[in-house]
Amino acid sequence: MKKLVTLLLLIISTITVAQDVKVITKDNDLKLAALPYYSYGKGLGITSPDSLFQLNIRFRMQNRVTFIQNEGEDAAYSGEIRRLRLRFDGYVGNPHFLYVIQLSFAPGDVGEVHDGENINIIRDAAIFYRPNKHWNFLFGQTKLPGNRQRVNSSGALQLTDRSINNARFTIDRDFGFQAYYLNENKDKFSYNVKTAVTTGEGRNWTKSADDGVALTGKLELMPFGSFKKDGTNFEGDVAREEKPRLLLSGAFHQNNLARRTQGQLGNDLFEQKTMKSVLLDAMLKYNGWSLMSSYMSRSAKDPIAFNPDDITDFNYVPVGSGMDYQLSYVFPTNYEIIGRVSTQKMHDDIKALTPDSKQYSLGVTKYLWEHAFKLQGEVTLSDLDYFDGSNKQNWYVRFQVEIGI
Repeated sequence: MKKLVTLLLLIISTITVAQDVKVITKDNDLKLAALPYYSYGKGLGITSPDSLFQLNIRFRMQNRVTFIQNEGEDAAYSGEIRRLRLRFDGYVGNPHFLYVIQLSFAPGDVGEVHDGENINIIRDAAIFYRPNKHWNFLFGQTKLPGNRQRVNSSGALQLTDRSINNARFTIDRDFGFQAYYLNENKDKFSYNVKTAVTTGEGRNWTKSADDGVALTGKLELMPFGSFKKDGTNFEGDVAREEKPRLLLSGAFHQNNLARRTQGQLGNDLFEQKTMKSVLLDAMLKYNGWSLMSSYMSRSAKDPIAFNPDDITDFNYVPVGSGMDYQLSYVFPTNYEIIGRVSTQKMHDDIKALTPDSKQYSLGVTKYLWEHAFKLQGEVTLSDLDYFDGSNKQNWYVRFQVEIGI
C-alpha cells in the first residue's frame, strides 16, 4: 500500500498543467516562431522528475455547417469536421533542444488518397535548437516564414477560413532548414529576420528527387514594440492592446524547379517551373480594434505546362496577385464583428483559364475562451469575372465551433 501511495504521488507530481512547470521551461512553452499555436493555457504537460524531458499535449477541433448557393446550381449544405489536430511538443535532454509534432485527422486536412501518394497525416515534425532568446535553428517539416495569414494557426483566425489569396498564393509547409533571429522588445523598436532553405515540394513528398531548392527570406518590423501575448500570431485584438502596436513584414520566396502547380501545394506539373513569390503584410491593433492588410503574388516564366504525351492536356501555375483588407472590433463582452474584402487578379498568360475574383466576408464571433473556444458565424460572397466577359456570383453562410487546449 505504501508503495502504491508513493507511485501515485510521483505521477501527480510529474503530470501537471503546463502552467505549473513553466518555471522549469519559462521560455520553452513552445513559443516557436516557425509554428505559432494559439493556446489560452499551455495544454497538458508532462515533465520528468529530473527535468530531462518535457511533453506538452494539445488538441483542437473545428466543426462547421455551411449553406452554399452557387449561381446556376441547386442550393446545398454541408456539415463536416473541418480540422482535427493533435500536437506534441517539448524538449529532450536539454531545454535548448526542442521538438514539435503535429498530426491531422480530418478528411479536409488529409485529403483524398491517390495511387502512389502518401496519406497526409503528418503536418509538422521538426527539431529546434534554441541557444538563447534570439536564435532559432530548425530542421524538419513545418511552415515556411511566409504570409502572416498562413503562419498563424487556423485556430487563431477571425473568420472561418483564410482568404482566396492565401488559397492561391501561399507557400505553406516544406521540409528543410530554417534559421531565425528574433529581437522583440516590449516598448521599443523590434525586428525579426527569418530564413529557410527547403526542398520546395511541400509536406510528405516521397516521389522522385531533383536538384531544385526553395529559398525564403522574411523581415518583420514592429516600430512600437512587441504585441501583448504574442499578438502577431493571432487575428483580432482579443488582448486589447493599451498602446497602438504595428507589424510590417515582407517575404520573398523562390522555388526552383518546382514540381507542383502551387510550389508546395497543388497537383503535379507536367514540367518543372521556377516560381517567385512576394508576400507583404501590415497589422495594427489598439484597444479592441484590429486592421490587417496583405499583398500576395506569384510569378513564373511560361506558367502553362503541357503533357509531353498529349499536347491537348495541360496544367498551369496560378500566377497573379491579390490584396486582402480586414477590419474588426472586439467588444468588452467578447463579441467581435469582422469584415474582409479580397481582390485577386490573374496574370494575362492564364486569364483564359481562371477568373479574376473578388470576395466579401462579414463575420461575428463570440469568444468563450479567447481563440481556444469560440463560436463563429460568417456570410461570404464571391464575385468571379471570366475572360469572355461573363460573371458569376456564389455565396455561403457558415456556423463554426472551435475548441482546443
